[in-house]
Amino acid sequence: MSITKNVFKINDVYDLVLAGCIGPYDASNDPGTLWVWGRGIQGNLGNNSIEDVSSPVQIPGTNWTSISAGSSGASMALKFDGTIWSWGTNYRGGIGDNTTINRSSPIQISGTEWCGIAKGVGSLAVKTNGTLWAWGSNGNGQLGQINTIHQSSPVQIPGTQWYLIRSGENFNLATKTDGTLWSWGYNAQGQLGDGSTIPKSSPIQIPGTQWVDILGNSAHVLSRKTDGTIWTWGCNSEGQLGQINTIHRSSPVQIPGTNWNSISMGFRNGYGKKTDGTLWSWGYNAQGQLGDGSTIPKSSPIQIPGTQWGTISSCAGFGLHFHAIKTNGTLWGWGRNDWGQQGTNTSNSLARSSPVQIPGTDWINISSGTNIVHAKKC
Repeated sequence: MSITKNVFKINDVYDLVLAGCIGPYDASNDPGTLWVWGRGIQGNLGNNSIEDVSSPVQIPGTNWTSISAGSSGASMALKFDGTIWSWGTNYRGGIGDNTTINRSSPIQISGTEWCGIAKGVGSLAVKTNGTLWAWGSNGNGQLGQINTIHQSSPVQIPGTQWYLIRSGENFNLATKTDGTLWSWGYNAQGQLGDGSTIPKSSPIQIPGTQWVDILGNSAHVLSRKTDGTIWTWGCNSEGQLGQINTIHRSSPVQIPGTNWNSISMGFRNGYGKKTDGTLWSWGYNAQGQLGDGSTIPKSSPIQIPGTQWGTISSCAGFGLHFHAIKTNGTLWGWGRNDWGQQGTNTSNSLARSSPVQIPGTDWINISSGTNIVHAKKC
């Protein structure tokens, strides 16, 4: 694979797919502009301000390919040239610039040839050579270093052929190119999925193969297999495991239904999209974040009104809001809105329990953190 001036040529993209680094083509990862709204404290919006914003404003720069908003208030974004940029709260070095100084504008992280990012309390990133790197908070061993020392710049996690990476609140998840799934970090509610509640400071394998998508949040996990089934484990206090009960699980259990082709999650709730374009939700619902017009929790999937749903938000932290993009490029939000995170130019305590449209078109990707939202246009 040849890379000139750190810019991916079209043949390089094909090589990355063959190497298992970026997977099949996904229009949501096309280069584009980056927009943000919500709570601006400590520079969390990346727009060189600490003011709250209740409608989308653009973050400087172009050619953004993927974004990841963390639970601690920091965010990361990846550019088409293989560089990582980070901003917001710099809790225990989570930005990765070898400081603990908050940043209100994107700052570049050292290194190139990055091809995947994940933001939780700490940070994860994978390179085109299949190596995995981590930085930030490490109080529960979530940096995979067999210790609990915080790191303010990237350190390598043992192993190779890492593929898809995701961060939970104080734990991490990653798949390898062979379809195996690995986890490490905090485990009090069984969120590592290994049948125990013992924390791990280095990656351990979760039973099963053919994992193609994974998500972790405060204390539970959603994962999807190649056969279109969804599996879940961890905390189930609000029915977020979709099992018609509230029993915690330390090993994967299946959520009813098939033909799932996308998953997402919020704080103690989950979302799944089917191949027919319908969107489903379950779990905690105090702010109407399930989008079904109510604030009643659901312990099994219920359908959100509408069809032709396309890209659904990747969520982290304690955000009680959700966003999704339809196949026509329109963006919709619902749930909590006290910091303007619905993006409808309102900032009040009025939560929305049904989808409302956010101004603009041509939206292609969305990532939500605690009271902040980042979205990308083509």
